[in-house]
Amino acid sequence: MIKLFSVLIIISSLLVNSNGLGQSEITNEQIWASRTFGSNSIQSVNSMKDGIHFSLLKNNKIAQYSYEDFGVPTAIIVDLNEINYAGKEIKAQDYFFNKDESKVLIATEVKSIYRRSFTANYFIIDIASKSIVELTDKGPQSLADFSPDGTKVAYVLQNNIYYYDINSKKTVQVTADGMKNEIINGATDWVYEEEFAITKGFYWSSNSQQIAFYRFDESKVKEFSMDYYLGKAYPYRYDFKYPKAGEDNSKLSVWVYDMSKDKSRMYLQSNSEYEYFPRIKWTNQNALCVLAMNRHQNKLDYLLVEDYLTAKYQGASSNQKKIYSDESETYVEVDDNLIFLEKEDAFLRTSEKDGFMHIYKINFDGSVKALTAGKWDVVELKGVDEEKGLVYYVSAEEGAMYKTLYSVGLNGKNKKKLSILKGSNNADFSTGMKYYINYYSNSNQPTLITLHNAKGKQLKVLEDNKELTAKLLKMKLPQQEFIKIMGETDSLNAYILKPKSFDATKKYPVYFHIYNGPGSNMVKDSWAGSTYMYHQLLASKGYIVISVDTRGTMYRGAKFKKSTYLQLGKYETEDMIAAAKSVGKWEYVDADRIGVMGWSYGGYMTALCMTKGADQFKMGISVAPVTNWRWYDNIYTERFMRTPQENAAGYDDNSPINHIEKLKGKFLIIHGGADDNVHVQNTMELVQKMVAANIAFDMAIYPNKNHGIYGGKTRLHLFNKILEYTLENL
Repeated sequence: MIKLFSVLIIISSLLVNSNGLGQSEITNEQIWASRTFGSNSIQSVNSMKDGIHFSLLKNNKIAQYSYEDFGVPTAIIVDLNEINYAGKEIKAQDYFFNKDESKVLIATEVKSIYRRSFTANYFIIDIASKSIVELTDKGPQSLADFSPDGTKVAYVLQNNIYYYDINSKKTVQVTADGMKNEIINGATDWVYEEEFAITKGFYWSSNSQQIAFYRFDESKVKEFSMDYYLGKAYPYRYDFKYPKAGEDNSKLSVWVYDMSKDKSRMYLQSNSEYEYFPRIKWTNQNALCVLAMNRHQNKLDYLLVEDYLTAKYQGASSNQKKIYSDESETYVEVDDNLIFLEKEDAFLRTSEKDGFMHIYKINFDGSVKALTAGKWDVVELKGVDEEKGLVYYVSAEEGAMYKTLYSVGLNGKNKKKLSILKGSNNADFSTGMKYYINYYSNSNQPTLITLHNAKGKQLKVLEDNKELTAKLLKMKLPQQEFIKIMGETDSLNAYILKPKSFDATKKYPVYFHIYNGPGSNMVKDSWAGSTYMYHQLLASKGYIVISVDTRGTMYRGAKFKKSTYLQLGKYETEDMIAAAKSVGKWEYVDADRIGVMGWSYGGYMTALCMTKGADQFKMGISVAPVTNWRWYDNIYTERFMRTPQENAAGYDDNSPINHIEKLKGKFLIIHGGADDNVHVQNTMELVQKMVAANIAFDMAIYPNKNHGIYGGKTRLHLFNKILEYTLENL
């Protein structure tokens, strides 16, 4: 999925340094290269099986803590400083317990692959004896995972699945045909990782006797290549499979490996009816459920697979039984808002079937009960306490820019608001839903982290960022405000940040910071860290900063979000042009000095604003943009546009590359040379068009940098360039 650029929130206890203390002036160096405005967080905690303790990895030790005491460890579970393997120190970067917490899996030497995937070297430690075993010495592994009974660890190595039997100390190879850029077993291909947000492609059955897994045959998928410049005479060329809009996907099949037979059997494969299997999941009754979707992504079927149907459904005539189907005239969302219940043949799922995203309890017999209702969207399903009959979720009931935690009964009754403060709330629950850690912020306040019991009662403040908050208050910064701006057809949510010494009798330039794509909102009441401080820097230079959520953005219902279907970019651009016209009429705005900046989908929108909306925008800064929808991946693009073969006009009418002759203002385009997501091809092809039309432009390419364009001093350099360009041209 095209993403708004990642804001670098620097987590550190060293909030204040001598550079900037007591100063009101803000610099890029403070924002992007120092910790002057870094906010504190707490280390991510892992709830333990009893639900009243959690564990943390700190100083190479895994310690146990009590939720209610929180700050003081009650026990050291494993001190890795006292354990070595063949004389080698074990430096843990992550860890995972087995079910009874008698063993722990340690991840070392972690190396990223793409946005979510990575390899590591894993070790198994027996906690009581402190004995240690290397999972394999055959090379870095991925996705290592204990079986539910804790006796085995499955993993992926060189595109094949293996498992290690802890008791027999034997390794069993489950698949043998894995090959780079050909066959993937147990992991996912690039487009599944990016667009369905999954990297893991194998799943233990609840009885630990089977492994369900994906097999991707990507041999017919076309390759894309990127060059890395490593200071050698010839660049390193990296080739990977990337299915662009309208192109062939991997041939996908779902298999189950049975340990008792030492054999695998295929149960489903992609075909004309089902192009995608975006999730596979074992139910708590040891039934295998596969979510199956067509290529248009407007129908999602829930299938129980033969041999793994519950007893109630045995004897189905085909090799699967459809227990539920979610359909839309546009597209159906795929996410992780899916929970199978333990005590009945049913699951919880969110759906937009009534026009807004709500929670439904769906029985395997197909009967459905809505647990939430109203003209607002559920944002995330957090979990269920079946003993108490309660479901916990975050919603936008208070408005599209707010996130609030609620509970509701499994019968759909007794809804209760748990959040204390209005703004952005998110909760991390303990096992059994006994406690939760709440992360709260608003647009002008750094994160406040508090501990609560399941009823919502606050037990302790874990982090209040009071030093950073005090520093910001001392600087007397202008406050970000929420406003409404009229778009082409709708009143749009927006925020505005005015200069500190704002004078309504003067004229100010306006800097629009935009995204506008499906799946993300810019206008939200939450702390934006480095982005917030950069906007304060712009305000200190005399700019008004505005962001607008156009049609196609989230949490205003399906009709608003899906109004851009088949025409990505068209209505968003119309709204941005209308917004610029509206803002240009304000008495304190210089209508001849309105600029726009965006990253990723926002970069795409910036290019459209500077072409289709050329008369309204003097300057545009487009970072990592799609310039032609035919060059982006098929799952994302076809979800909103169908294929280019079906919707050629929708693709071409809304791709900046076909409107470049309209460009008038100052235009800077920026891209990472190793962007595996939005390929630098997009920028290069647009540049060719501008050169052919003799149109002036400015460009910056960051070699070896991916879609996020970060690392070392890269962000500092990037935002120095963006700031200088803004000061010179707006």
